[in-house]
Amino acid sequence: MTGRRVLLIEDEPNIIEAIRFLLTRDGWTVETHSTGSDAVAVVQRARPDLVILDMMLPGKSGMDILRELRDLEELANLPVLMLTARGQSRDRAMAERAGVSRFMTKPFSNVEVLTAVRDLVAQASRQ
Repeated sequence: MTGRRVLLIEDEPNIIEAIRFLLTRDGWTVETHSTGSDAVAVVQRARPDLVILDMMLPGKSGMDILRELRDLEELANLPVLMLTARGQSRDRAMAERAGVSRFMTKPFSNVEVLTAVRDLVAQASRQ
């Protein structure tokens, strides 16, 4: 079955472990990366079905990474779920303008993450 590979770009170990455990248990293959500076190259190499991207990363912001992904033709339609500890509407609006697929504020529930991942990959596979 396709649509089962997630790349998680997050620098908080507890969040990495929680999301990896949750998605792996649901049958997903989860790769992780924790710096922003080379994140776009990692996405290009990994070819995931979905990226979960933290907004604040060492090296480069999630917003900059998102913009770079959207500028690359082969990654322009890749589903991106952005996580942020700062849920201000200004951040959400900026992410939406940059082409985010879905935006989620920390802390989030396991059900929220699982539902978002399943929905986004299902939507992408129908395009």
